[in-house]
Amino acid sequence: MKRLLLLAVIMLAAWFSYREIAGSGDAGVASERVVIPKGASMRAAAESLAVHDVIGSPRLFRWYTAAAGRERTIKPGTYQFPAGASYAFVLDALVTGRGLVRTVVIPEGFDLRDIVPALSKALAVPQDSVRVAVTDTTWRRTLSVPAESLEGYLFPATYAFADGTTAREAVQVMLERFASVWTPEWDARVRAMAITRHDALTMASIVEKEARKPEERALISAVYWNRVKKGMLLQADPTVQYALPQHVDRVFYKDLEVESKYNTYKYAGLPPGPIASPGAASIAAALAPADVPYLFFVARADGGHEFRTTFAEHQQAIADIKRAKRQGTR
Repeated sequence: MKRLLLLAVIMLAAWFSYREIAGSGDAGVASERVVIPKGASMRAAAESLAVHDVIGSPRLFRWYTAAAGRERTIKPGTYQFPAGASYAFVLDALVTGRGLVRTVVIPEGFDLRDIVPALSKALAVPQDSVRVAVTDTTWRRTLSVPAESLEGYLFPATYAFADGTTAREAVQVMLERFASVWTPEWDARVRAMAITRHDALTMASIVEKEARKPEERALISAVYWNRVKKGMLLQADPTVQYALPQHVDRVFYKDLEVESKYNTYKYAGLPPGPIASPGAASIAAALAPADVPYLFFVARADGGHEFRTTFAEHQQAIADIKRAKRQGTR
């Protein structure tokens, strides 16, 4: 009887080990991402895989890799494994790097001149492939984008793309993120303000580039919307920077002569489209400007701004800031 019981236990253990090694076959659900640091041992990799439920037994996995003679050939990086993957699948991914995830960070305020090379590098695809994707006519028509590109619609975030992801697939993911962030409340505000979503994103992108302090976003939005309502030139430096062929950190008087519809020192109203990818806070500010009469603002040394209603007050604020700067350097 004891012998039969022992045999049953051995057979049961063998069965569970087989199921563990073979996997469940349910590869339809993705597990959490797993990071394998450079120089990590197979023991460390196995422990990390177990913590993220990719495998059940770190020890059994190490035995399997040792038996396969591949325990010292894993590649570091971030991986995404399907749930229920077999040991053979997991080990092959670690050895070949097939499961590696390519991560790219798109900060708020990035424009296509930043995004295109960032995606190109992360995906290991030509920049021209990315440019084609971000100017896709079908997407622009679907999203009712009147501009020549998807500038402003590629939502800033950290993205993890599976190895082999194409530029078009990556852009689609970024557009889907934008769609998921945009709220029904924002649609209501667009209707209430009698503007388009494109207008809102254009304003939000300017706010994103101008604001250095979060609490000033709604004030900056108010200044520019007030100017739009009065038919004034926006005179927004970031739009001039966008219009220039090369990025400049500071706008000089000669730069104000650039011929472009994005040059808001020459053309009244909003520019043709966004000048960068705005974050949610800047979009919200564009759709809920502060209830203030300000028409001007000037930057202080600390990154904040002084807001004024009249040009005379604005000139005085500029003089005060220059005087404070001179006194501070003495």
